[in-house]
Amino acid sequence: MGIVKKLFFLMLIGASSLILSQTKAKVIGVKDGDTILVLDQNNNQTTLRLAEVDCPEKGQPFGKNAKQFTSDLVYGKQIQYYKTNSDRYGRIIAKVYFNNDQYLSEKIIKEGFGWWYYQYSDNQNLGVLESKARSLKLGLWSGSGTVSPWEWRKAKRAAYQERKAKAKLSSISLKEISK
Repeated sequence: MGIVKKLFFLMLIGASSLILSQTKAKVIGVKDGDTILVLDQNNNQTTLRLAEVDCPEKGQPFGKNAKQFTSDLVYGKQIQYYKTNSDRYGRIIAKVYFNNDQYLSEKIIKEGFGWWYYQYSDNQNLGVLESKARSLKLGLWSGSGTVSPWEWRKAKRAAYQERKAKAKLSSISLKEISK
């Protein structure tokens, strides 16, 4: 078999596996800007974590705005998704497409409602879109002091650990007093 035939065969296998991994579903819930709940054709509910984007968390500035933006785009609509991985919470990480193959993560980043999750993506175009949104001061980039969700989560974990340590220390102090 010649090199051209081998390449064609490999491309055919790759394309067919992509087609086979595509799932159609209806969005029945939006948990936050980068997490949706879908119902597939077999009535199975699945939580999808959007690939390549990280949106502000609930309680974080622009968290509600990101959730509303995602909801406005896909809630109640048919989507297609391609599983890329699973996360530690058991959610499927997926590339989600809606309305004639619009890539949801790209739209969120382009309009300034999320960060390009560059740690888990090699799609440089998303970085360009984030830079444009920043320079145009769109969405979460409209104010100053914007904190990425991963830094915000890290700060919340540190504050929790500090409260836990103080609680332990105060319980030890109470035991010492009661002796």
